[in-house]
Parts: sequence; C-alpha cells; structure tokens
Amino acid sequence: MLVAVLAVVLTLTGCGTPVWDRVTPSPLPSQVPVQVTGPEGQPPALEYPQPYQIVQSGSRTLRPGGGEPLETGEPVLLHMYAEDGRDGSVISSTYLDAPAWYTFDPDSLGQNLYDSLRGKRVGARVLVVEKDDDVPVVLVVDVLPTRATGDVVEPVEGLPQVVRDPDGSPTVLVEGGEPPSELVVQPLVRGDGPQVEVGQMVTARYVAVRWSDGRVVDSSWGDGVAPQSATIGIGRLVEGWDQGLLEQSVGSQVMLVVPPHLGYGGTNSELADETLVYVIDILDARFQVTQDEPVPDEDGEGADEAAGTQDGGASSAGTTEG
Repeated sequence: MLVAVLAVVLTLTGCGTPVWDRVTPSPLPSQVPVQVTGPEGQPPALEYPQPYQIVQSGSRTLRPGGGEPLETGEPVLLHMYAEDGRDGSVISSTYLDAPAWYTFDPDSLGQNLYDSLRGKRVGARVLVVEKDDDVPVVLVVDVLPTRATGDVVEPVEGLPQVVRDPDGSPTVLVEGGEPPSELVVQPLVRGDGPQVEVGQMVTARYVAVRWSDGRVVDSSWGDGVAPQSATIGIGRLVEGWDQGLLEQSVGSQVMLVVPPHLGYGGTNSELADETLVYVIDILDARFQVTQDEPVPDEDGEGADEAAGTQDGGASSAGTTEG
C-alpha cells in the first residue's frame, strides 16, 4: 500500500523542473508562500489559501540540515507528506507507516524531486509545489540519515569488535569464548536524537552474526536492501530488541548480544540455540499517526499518539517468527 501511494507522489513530483531561487528561501514574488509548521518527527502542518494557485512549480529549502550531503547514486531515506492544494486533503504520507528508501538519482526519485533535493544535506526539510494536470500538489520532504552518526563509544573488553566501512556498514568480529547469559546493550555510536519509546515505529539498518562462529545470518546493508521498520516493545520483534533498543537515542549505533531465551529460544528456528550479536543503526523512531488525527502543536499537544496502525516488514533476524 505504501509503495502505491508513494508512486502517486513521485508521479506528481517527477515532471517539471524547480524554478524557485535556490540561494534565497523566498518564493517567486507573484506566488503566495506556503507556511509550514509543526514539531520535527511529526507530519507538517501546512497553511495556504485554498484552492492554492501555483504560478510556477518549484522548491524551497525550509531547513538546510547539518548532516552529510546527499550523493548521487547513494541511498536516501525520506519522510514525505503531500496535500492536494485545492482543499488540503492528504494525497499521501509516509507518517502512516515508515520512511521511504530510494537511490538518490532521477530514475528512483523522479527528475523534479531529485533536482529539488540536489545539494541538500541530511536533516534538510524541503517544500515542493507543482501542478499535475489541474491538481496543485504541496509536498514537504524531510531527509533522514542512512547511517549512525555521533560520538564513538568503545565496547567493553570481551565483547565483539566492530569495524565500520566508509559507507557505515559494520563488520562484526567475534572473539569466541563463553557467551553472556543475559542481554548485553553496548552503544557504539551515540546519536543526539530523541530516545526510543515503547510503541514507536523504529526504522533501522543492522547486521546479525552468531556468537558461536561469527557467521552473518542477516543484514540490511546489502546493495538495494532497505532498512527494516517495526513497532518496538509490543512483541513484534525478538525480546532482545524490545528491551535493548528502548531509551537508546535515534542516530545511535547499538550492539545487542542476545542470548537464546531473548532471541529464538523455544521456536523452530535454526537459530533457537544461538546467542546472536546485532549491530543496529537507529535511523528513525516515532509514533505513527493517521490521516484523521490532528497534527500536534509545537508543545506536542493536540493529538493522541497512535502506534501499530500499520507495521512495516521486518526480516527474520529481528522478528519473533523463525
């Protein structure tokens, strides 16, 4: 379903070329600006006269972002929220499910959205307005990180070592020995985002290896492999994830050493007797919302937080199914 609704947005944003000034944030003088408000991590609140009259299609940077610059051909993770400018109805929103994963190029994003995001950095928020036939489309795009960033934390002695490639992908080196009998939670990179809470949809990249021999049993770092998204703390994931990721900061990389009773113990999985080592990059965590819910104001009031309305998929290494 998410792929279908995002295809609508990409179809709408894929034609034409932005013509607003890319240096200054102000729109064309003859076009009424769109006001965008709302707390980070929530769908934006848009204010504009309806029906909205688009003089020329274009884009405007609302927040420049301070992370790594977007590179053509590299992965990009986006939250996108689009309204029909005629009446303000929602065309599509990734906040109903999980952020969308693309390759940063015109083929994946469409030429217009690619041009609108070119030169931007992780953390940026961009407004795109465009007419598709007679439909004025108002789209807000947030650029999310694709890897953990922050202060590096060295693991305690006796835990596996992690080597990060330039693209951020981790290699886990298990030294062997007797595995711990209880869950071990070891931050490796400490991000500066909000803490993960029960009931939030968490989007993460990870690698999972067996303690016994260091063999990789699952990874979301391969070419063309998207991050996984699932609701945390409600039994959708192995217990080690549900316990270990709570209160960790978004943007962090965390090592979890998960003994069998908090992993796949008691199941028919081939991993039922294995202690598993996960290295997890937490890219996003937020409560899901529905189209019928009002957007919270800057103080976080005005809407009930809704979780579990529509879970994204999760791979076999993180889910409780074996």
